[in-house]
This record gives sequence, C-alpha cells and structure tokens, in this order.
Amino acid sequence: LMTLPAAMLIGLEYEPLYRPELLGHEFGWFDGDGRLQMTKSGTPGAPETDGRRKVVAADYVSLEDGSGIVHIAPAFGAEDFAEGKHFGLLFMQPVDLRGIMAEGLPGAGKFAKQADSDVERDLEERGLMLKKSTIKHTYPFCWRCTTPLLYYAKPSWYIRTTKQKESLLEGNRRINWYPEHIKSGRFGNWLENNIDWAVSRERYWGTPLPFWKCADCAHPMCCGSKAEIIEHAKDQAKAAAMDDYHRPFIDEIVLRCEKCGGDARRVPEVADAWYDSGAMPYAQWHYPFENEDEFLKHFPADFICEAIDQTRGWFYTLHAEATMLKASEAIPESISYKNVICLGHINDEKGNKMSKSRGNTVDPFAVLDALGADATRWYMYTASPAGSSRRFSQALVEEGLRRFLLTLWNTYSFFVSYANIDGYKPGTEFKGKRPEIDRWLLSELNALVVKVTDELEGFDPTDAARAIETFVDDLSNWYVRRSRRRFWRGASEGDDDKQSAYDTLYMALVTVSKLIAPFTPFVAEELYRNLVVSQDPAAPVSVHLAIWPAADPALIDESLNAETQLVKRVCSLGRAARAKAQIKVRQPAAETLVKPRPPEEAGALRKNLTLVLEELNAKSVRLVDDETVVVSYDVKPNLPVLGKKYGSEVAAIRAGLAVLPPAEVAEAVRRGSSIAVAGKTLEPEDILLQAQDSPGFAAAQDAGYT
Repeated sequence: LMTLPAAMLIGLEYEPLYRPELLGHEFGWFDGDGRLQMTKSGTPGAPETDGRRKVVAADYVSLEDGSGIVHIAPAFGAEDFAEGKHFGLLFMQPVDLRGIMAEGLPGAGKFAKQADSDVERDLEERGLMLKKSTIKHTYPFCWRCTTPLLYYAKPSWYIRTTKQKESLLEGNRRINWYPEHIKSGRFGNWLENNIDWAVSRERYWGTPLPFWKCADCAHPMCCGSKAEIIEHAKDQAKAAAMDDYHRPFIDEIVLRCEKCGGDARRVPEVADAWYDSGAMPYAQWHYPFENEDEFLKHFPADFICEAIDQTRGWFYTLHAEATMLKASEAIPESISYKNVICLGHINDEKGNKMSKSRGNTVDPFAVLDALGADATRWYMYTASPAGSSRRFSQALVEEGLRRFLLTLWNTYSFFVSYANIDGYKPGTEFKGKRPEIDRWLLSELNALVVKVTDELEGFDPTDAARAIETFVDDLSNWYVRRSRRRFWRGASEGDDDKQSAYDTLYMALVTVSKLIAPFTPFVAEELYRNLVVSQDPAAPVSVHLAIWPAADPALIDESLNAETQLVKRVCSLGRAARAKAQIKVRQPAAETLVKPRPPEEAGALRKNLTLVLEELNAKSVRLVDDETVVVSYDVKPNLPVLGKKYGSEVAAIRAGLAVLPPAEVAEAVRRGSSIAVAGKTLEPEDILLQAQDSPGFAAAQDAGYT
C-alpha cells in the first residue's frame, strides 16, 4: 500500500470486480451525439470491450462524505449518468425495475439491498476483499413505507426546454411573484439550472403521447389533432368513429408510415400529468380549434395561486408550455399568468410536517364541521404571510374564531339589539356635528378601506385581513365600550349624539361586511343582508354583488388617528402595570406617571387627560421626561453579540462593565450612544438593560413608552 496524490489516479485503468456485460444482459454505450445505444454481448455490431474500467475526475466528489473516490454507475444516478455520457463509460443495469439482482451475479433473485452479504461473501471467497465496514451517509427511502430506493435511468420522451432557457427567464421577469423572493430565488434558480423535461410516463391511464413509430423503419410520427390521426390512419373509418382517445382505444389505431408505408403503432407511454395541468389555459377552451375570442380574452391569467412545491410543478409547466408555444407562434404571449401567490406548507399544531405515519394529520372536514368554513378561511389568511409555512389545528382555528369573528358578531348583535329597541332607520344623512370619537372611527374606517384595497391589489391578503382584525378589535374594545352609554340612554327628539353613534356604528359594520366578503363570504352575507337588504329594497341582494367600498379622503384625519392610538397605548400600559401590581381597575390609583416616547406627544396626552384618568381610574396623571423616576436598570453584557466580536476578551469587558455606574451606562444605551469599557467601544446593542420597578411603583414599558 502507498499514498498517492489524487491527480495521479486520474486516467488509471483497472479490472472491475464484476463484468455484467459478459452475462448476456443488455448493456449500452454513448455514441458521438451523446445518445445511448443498447445491445447485448455477441450481437452483431456490438462493440468489443476488454473489460477495463478507468478513473475519472468529478468536481462533486469530496472528502467530507467519504474517501474522495467513488464508484460510478451511469445507470443508477443523475451525476453518474452525466459522467458516463461525458467520458463514454459503459451503461449496464444488472438490477431490474423491481430492484432484483440479475442472474449470474451474487444475490441473484434478491432485492439489491438484501444482496449485500452475498456480494461480500463472494468477494471474500475470491480473495478480493480488502476491508468491509459500514459508512453512514444520506440515502433516499420511500416516505410511505421506508423501503430503500434505487435511482434508475430509464428511456423517456423529452421536451427540449433547455433550448428556451433565455425565453423562460425573460418571461419570469415579467411575472409578479408574491412573495417576491420566489421569482429570482426558488423559481428563478430552477429556470437557471433548467434541464430538458422528461414528459413521458409508463402508466396505463393518462393522456396518450401522440407519437407513432413504424415497425419497419422506426420512423416516428406525431399527430397534433384528430384530423391528422384520421388522415394517416390505415382504417380511417375506425379512427373517425372513435370518441375516446385514451388507452386502450387509441392504441388500436394503426397509422400508415409517411416514410415507407409500413404499420406505425403508438408508443406505449402517456404524458406526465403536469403536462395536462400546464395545458389548462388552452384545453379549457379547446384552443386553437375553437373559442379563439374567449381564449384571447382570458390569456394570460391575471392571477393564480398554489403552494411552494409547485415551483417545479404547475407553476413551471404552465410557464414552460406557454414559452414553447410562443416560440412556435401558436399563442400571442410567452407567459400564461401575470401574478402568482406562492403559499407555504401547512404543518401540524407544533409546526411539524403532517404525516399519516406520525399520526399528526388534521382532518380539515372535522374542523369545517366544528367551526365552519369562514373561521377556517380567516385563520388561513391571517396565520402567516403567503410564502410562510403555517401551523394548523382545530384549536388554532378556534382561537381565530374567538378573537375576530365572535368579536365582530358580538358588536353586530349589540348594534342590532339597540337599533331594534330605538327603531333606528339608516339612510338619513346626519347633519349635526359628530363627537370626536365618531370622527375618529370614521377616519380609521376610511383609512382601513384604503389599506385593505391597496393590500389586495398588491396580492397581500394577510396584511389586508390583519388590518381588518385590528379595526374590529378597536371597534369593539374601544369605540363600543367607550360609547355604550350613548346607546343605553333613552331616545329623545333631536338627540344628535345618539343618532351620530348609530350612524357611525352602522356605517362601520356595513363597510366591514363588504371588506370581509372575499375572506369570510358567509358571515359577510349574513351581516349585509340584515343590515342593508332588509332596510333598502333597492340595494344589491348580496354583499358579493355590492360595490366595493370607496374611501372618502376628507374623513381621514391622520393626526386624530395617531392621537387616539397614543391614548390607547398609554391606557393599555397603565392596565398592564395595574395587573402587575395586582390592583384591580375598580380600585382607584393615587397617581399615574406617563413618559411618552417623543416629548411632542405630551401635548396630545394633556388634551386627553380626562379620558386617561377615566380609563385607568386614577386620581391624577403626571407626565415625566425620564422614566428613571419609576424604574431603574440592571446593566448586563449581551454575551452572544460580544462573544462574536471580542472572543476571549469578553471576560475583561464583563468585569469592566460591572464597575461602571449602572445609571450612566443605561442613559448612554437609551440615548443610542457608544460607551468605552475595558479599552473597547461598546455599541448600544452590546449591552442589555433590564428594568426594575422603583419602590412604590409598578411600571410597564413598550417601544419607548413607560
């Protein structure tokens, strides 16, 4: 034994352990055009082989996964096949399609993976075994039954998509992808590394490939229509009478070879099912044979949607077929869709991939039966953005049902109950001056219409739905709660305040019913028909026939919206501080201190002090410029960040930070300033601040507010 540089092994010839080509089995070689030619030993014209094999170089072989030298089997792997084609290696398949070892070899008649011991024993008996051991490495297994899989090269019909690579890429640049990174990422990379499409399948059922081969001269024929089949058929009457072009009927049609006049029979393969899917835009109109106007009206599609695995399935076949048909001038456009939403996968409640073998699948029909289609739809829209995976379970859908749909329904029920008691009739234009809370709600409502419209036109249903959810929460937990007494009190002539409350809430509910129609069609329909159709005979009979809401810019007051959101945030923090101190809201607080994030917000808070006092049940509210009145800070090093920057010097930095006054360090971090510690300049992100309540106070903080 000796050690050699790998370069010295390249081109080295050696005798193989086995020579299946001498056992009467079929083997092949690649001709000058790279086409595989099959034969058997002893067949006239078959090439002679001395049996020697040789060492070749390949850039994908590494030392990380083994010894750096690997056996090449061109019939059992994509890289192996490419190397065999490039170097003209022998092509042999001593294992059949069932994975059974061929006669004449050790383990004959056994599954290849079960024949290992037979091969080992044979090599030992022949004195050819140097060493045997087990090496752990990645290997494919059937995801259903966990049987080891074999890569197996098979002859196939191909569509030469590589010839249209640049057209495929150019067309992709004109398609809007959501999320956008799919365009140049997963889908773009697939197109960049495009390989020819193996379009044939060896199955009984499917779209029969329209290829016939002459039994005499092997000349291939392709028929593109029923008319062409009838034209070339030997029995034209039989071909004309046929109304089902699937197997076995199509296989009974024999064509007359256009080259020698012999019998041409259809090849046995059928088309890849994804070929049918990609042909959908044309097949649905039977184009180009009829319905040309309808086809041109709908092509290319404005929008399609499917999951991320379709980047190599439906998204690709639609795009590939359109590109090739455009290249042959059969269609007017090289893209078949303009916009596409690419969805992430649906996982179980814990985020794991669903699998029957794991027992973690969720029956969607059980969820639909228990919670309804609208609740399921709403969860799917709001759980995560389109391209992200989402968890799914009945409990998660139920949570969304409670958080949004029941909140909306309770708000609607509140309105209907009091509107019926007071005999409220919509439709009369309100002439009086609306209270600020009504103006705020109408401002938020019209801003919502703008937001939802823009997001849907930008193919982002998640942000659109989440915006509606936020509005409904504000509608219920702020507007209705703050306005409840306006509905409770008895009606009186000229009560503009109560009329404004009814009009405002009615307008909000009707608009929301229209905005949620694409998301939750059944709930939207119920709200709309009771709120609108029952009151206005001239209104469209369905929310799905109603005009989409249009925002009134004059009603949008961004300053009022920001001011109200500020008050709501402060009140929310105040309630959080009460909960932290375990002081219920009904128990008055002596004083509430508020530190706004930017100082200019103090004016808006002073304007709304009465409201804040009422919400927090406090005797007084005091605005402060520095939160250290109510909190102090513990200073700690951000070890994960510092470790990457300074390594072994972190210990000295930690010690240096410990001797500095915590208040000074905290002040520098809060200002966003750097600070010198142990000879190093630390940035704010290098230091962690942990707030501690000052004696006598309970504090809550969020995004710079205290």
